[in-house]
Amino acid sequence: MDLKRIEHNSRIKSRVLKAVLYILLSIWALMVLFPFYWMILTSVKSYGAYNSEYIPQLYTLHPTLQNYIDAFTAVPLAQYLLNTLIFTVITTAIMLFVTVLAAFGFARLNFRGKDLVFTLFLALMMIPTELVIITNFVTITEMDLRNSFAGLILPSVTSVFYIYLLRENFAQVPDNLYYAAKVDGTSDLKYLLRVLIPICRPTIVTITILKVIECWNSYVWPRLITDDEAYFLVSNGIQSIRENGFGRENIPAMMAAVVVISVPLIVLFLIFHKKIMEGVSRGGTKG
Repeated sequence: MDLKRIEHNSRIKSRVLKAVLYILLSIWALMVLFPFYWMILTSVKSYGAYNSEYIPQLYTLHPTLQNYIDAFTAVPLAQYLLNTLIFTVITTAIMLFVTVLAAFGFARLNFRGKDLVFTLFLALMMIPTELVIITNFVTITEMDLRNSFAGLILPSVTSVFYIYLLRENFAQVPDNLYYAAKVDGTSDLKYLLRVLIPICRPTIVTITILKVIECWNSYVWPRLITDDEAYFLVSNGIQSIRENGFGRENIPAMMAAVVVISVPLIVLFLIFHKKIMEGVSRGGTKG
């Protein structure tokens, strides 16, 4: 009887702890999701209805899509989206090319001073971002690449962290595969394309997604290097929208523009979040 009572009490305790955990997780989820809900809610409120609310309302009985129409007509939001898409695609493609080759060189090729070079390479992560931005700004300005896609793209085509992450993933592949490929007369490039990249695809997909998110959210560098609206990205275009498009008081139209800008990244993350977690965990685990 005592044993059954102990087991019964243990089950009750386990259920109570699980219920408390779920309640806390639900509260945390509501806190995280509420800003997104408020953003969408505000974007479907009319300008008059929003300004007439002395106490913010958590719902609306008369939603409208006029704010979304204004987002594309009052300012060149479509142009901002197109510029961001071009910037993101080209930057990510070049970054992948550079990252894969650099990671392969550090992981598989043997050359004098490789460990020292890689250590110095990792030391670049210790340099404050502000110093890098200043150096890049001076360089791009002297090359007369301001207000151009080249000026936007070139400083963003390398990443020490992504090279390190992929290099660690490449290093996990058994050396026997590499030696067997070399015995068969396979070149390093063919080994990279036919063996390493297929095996390490989750990490490469992760790097690609993270770079896309990074490019889409890029703000400081585009803000510094472009003052021509023809090259504005969505991130620094938001400021132009606020100042020159809707005005500071038209919050619903501003929220509509923010929703349009945010939706692609939210959808991308929801589709690939499992691959992101898988790639990061694989990249940081050896053995």
